[in-house]
Amino acid sequence: MTEIPATMSAVLLTGNGGFECLSYRTDVPVPQPRAGEVLIRVGACGVNNTDINTRTAWYSKSVTAATEAGGGDGFAEAKTEDSGWTGAVPQFPRIQGADAAGSIVAVGAGVDPARVGQRVLVEPVFRGATRFEATYFGSEVDGAFAQFARVPSVHAHPIETALTDTELASFPCAYSAAENMLTRTALAAGERVLITGASGGVGSAAVQLARRRGSDITALASAEKADGVRALGAARVEPRDADLVALFGQEHFDVVIDVAGGTGFPALLQVLKRGGRYGVAGAISGPIAELDLRTLYLKDLTLYGCTILEPQVFPNLVGYIERGEIRPVVAGTYPLSQIVEAQRAFLTKQHVGKIVLVPGA
Repeated sequence: MTEIPATMSAVLLTGNGGFECLSYRTDVPVPQPRAGEVLIRVGACGVNNTDINTRTAWYSKSVTAATEAGGGDGFAEAKTEDSGWTGAVPQFPRIQGADAAGSIVAVGAGVDPARVGQRVLVEPVFRGATRFEATYFGSEVDGAFAQFARVPSVHAHPIETALTDTELASFPCAYSAAENMLTRTALAAGERVLITGASGGVGSAAVQLARRRGSDITALASAEKADGVRALGAARVEPRDADLVALFGQEHFDVVIDVAGGTGFPALLQVLKRGGRYGVAGAISGPIAELDLRTLYLKDLTLYGCTILEPQVFPNLVGYIERGEIRPVVAGTYPLSQIVEAQRAFLTKQHVGKIVLVPGA
């Protein structure tokens, strides 16, 4: 068995604010797995909106702007006391990172020692006592922006694949969020689905996963990214600011999958068919949206907020990966020490897919 060092490289989030709150360290103690847990050597980890939202305190109800507005410097109006995604006060320092691919190097009490050496993908939403309670990897507990991470054994899913850790790290957060929305809205073969933010991590994942289901996909993305989104399975790609009602009329889509929110929200409900379903797991264009309740009730629409994963979502996702039914979309890689450069690139939104960090030896 490989010797486990006493200390490791990791990025500590030291508070709410700008990039100055990210501290790359090489002397962080390696965590020890407790009962029911495993210790993972992190091969690669992904960059997500939630990392930046937590750093900038965007989850605070006092913030009403789009996520990228404070991505570099944070939000001056944010209040720390409600800046966690649960509405609670975040605890600092924190090792962030919701995506982790790697191998088990040690186990805690009650875990089969035969798991040591097993290649795993971490399910980032750790289920709680009730259906809608959870702990988020890299938010309420330390996450993957480190050489080692400990997680509950049940959330370290064995995986057999020829994909690299860098490729695997593009899946957990984005693809589970996307699959959860498709599961909640019960998207079926032949149904028409509209996907916003289709070039980003969750949006591009939703395109692939909807294609896997045999759905008719229309995606919203910038013109320079349209070809990349089509290659993932979208039958039609329209600009993010397109007049959807003029293009599709008042009743066209069975399902809308949204990560954008903002001022474009009303049109998303207008283009849904009667009895249509809307799923949301992000608001990168702004958290405050206008809702005409007449549209909601007169069209018998159903709106789904999607955060806590349905139990079958992540095991299903692992199966899709192992069978080659979906493929990784890695836009770029950076060493963990260059996390600021990686987040700057992420915030430009010039990429299709995921940006991945590599902790190194």
